[in-house]
Amino acid sequence: MAAGAVAKGLTANLRVVGAGNKVLAEKTLGTATTSVKTSAQATCFGAGTGGSGAPVSLEGNTAMGLLARGSQSIGSLKPLLISDHFDFGLALCGVGTSVAKGKASWYLKVNHRSLSVGGDKAKIHAGDEVLWDLAPSYPYPDELALTAPAKATAGMPFTVSVVSYDEKGKAKPAAGVKVTGAGAPTAANGKTTVVLARPGQLAATRSGEIPSNRVAVCVGGKCPGGK
Repeated sequence: MAAGAVAKGLTANLRVVGAGNKVLAEKTLGTATTSVKTSAQATCFGAGTGGSGAPVSLEGNTAMGLLARGSQSIGSLKPLLISDHFDFGLALCGVGTSVAKGKASWYLKVNHRSLSVGGDKAKIHAGDEVLWDLAPSYPYPDELALTAPAKATAGMPFTVSVVSYDEKGKAKPAAGVKVTGAGAPTAANGKTTVVLARPGQLAATRSGEIPSNRVAVCVGGKCPGGK
């Protein structure tokens, strides 16, 4: 279990997508150094690779530190299954009920780019977008990203755009993507038209890819969640 945080740090965006492309978290968080207990159940890299059970300190300005910080207040992120078995650093096996098994593994991207270091070594900065995705296998799936207006008029169509990011963070228009409230999938230019009767959260999905960020659209002066 995660212990209390020590000191306040920067603010960054955390998104966690678990098994079956279920979004476990999508929230802007303030970072802080956090203590997390390693787990003997973190054996996704093979038998005997589980954690010692000892607590480890995660710096707030790292991708794993942000995840640990999120697990303190977001129930779907508990427990974290982390192993300290390896010399190269900490290994993540499970987030909540989403646990890496077989060929599956946790895939980390910061600002849509994959990293060559582990999450406990991946430095982040203010405003960064940190994505953890339980990928079913390698090669890792591309990541969808949705852009939509913050406000709309009830019953009036508006345009949204979807791009797909590869491992290197290169974006291209995403065709054939389903978007909440859209009458048709995105065209070759990655755009489609949405009509809303009430406030809603939009998201984009396409088979085999990481689902997009969620975009809140206010309608008639009212916003999702009553905000």
